[in-house]
Amino acid sequence: MAYATYEYAGERHAGVLDGSNVVPLQGITELGAATTPEVLAAAARDESAAVLVERVRLLPVVPRPAKIFCVGLNYRDHVTETKRDLPTYPVLFPKYADSLLGAHDDIVLPPESAAVDYEGELAVIIGRPGRRIAETDAAHHILGYAVANDVTMRDFQYETHQWMQGKAWDASTPLGPYLIPPGDAEPGGIRTLLNGEKVQESDLSMLIFSIPTLIATISTFTALSPGDVILTGTPGGVGYRRDPQRLLRDGDEVVVEVDGIGAIRNRIRGTEEATA
Repeated sequence: MAYATYEYAGERHAGVLDGSNVVPLQGITELGAATTPEVLAAAARDESAAVLVERVRLLPVVPRPAKIFCVGLNYRDHVTETKRDLPTYPVLFPKYADSLLGAHDDIVLPPESAAVDYEGELAVIIGRPGRRIAETDAAHHILGYAVANDVTMRDFQYETHQWMQGKAWDASTPLGPYLIPPGDAEPGGIRTLLNGEKVQESDLSMLIFSIPTLIATISTFTALSPGDVILTGTPGGVGYRRDPQRLLRDGDEVVVEVDGIGAIRNRIRGTEEATA
């Protein structure tokens, strides 16, 4: 199964992919806090309202997560390119619901940053609540997987030792295109393409901290709730660390693919106007 949150004819729906159509689920307008695995499994389809996927706007697959946890430095090749030591505890930072974009939305460059970068990532969506979750129980709490791009304003990121100001910009982080439940497909290789050129590639087995470890670690200090999102980290090959650098520019296209899960594709648009 592949589930989506989407807009069609001015209305928001949660739906399931059926070939080239998306079929709305009755009584559910979006994936998130109310859509546990049991709710999704029991939801009836409104077949009469099926619509071609190409006619809808795919929203962030979870539009309003209560918490978004991001993991830095979780692939060895990315740690190496940043010239840092291997972490012994996951490097964590937050994003917010306002940071999210749909899988095919444009990424608009902010006027304040001259160093906007890509970071392809696997996203894990929580489906069952828990606190102090054991690694052996972590899989029970996963609703599904999606694809993300942790777009980063590097000049702001490195203003301080804390990264939030470079990571949590409004409307900067695509999440989608679909939510794939565990067992329906398992995530495999991950890659990022910039204007058709492969700039990142790895295998999710190369994570320093596994998904169960991340769930156990995060749930030690805060309860996880349905709809919460964990971005699991990016492989090496980010633009800022290349020589010469490959930062995002107006007209670029960035694609992030995760085998078994899907792909997001976003066009980069020129600088947005600063607002008060």
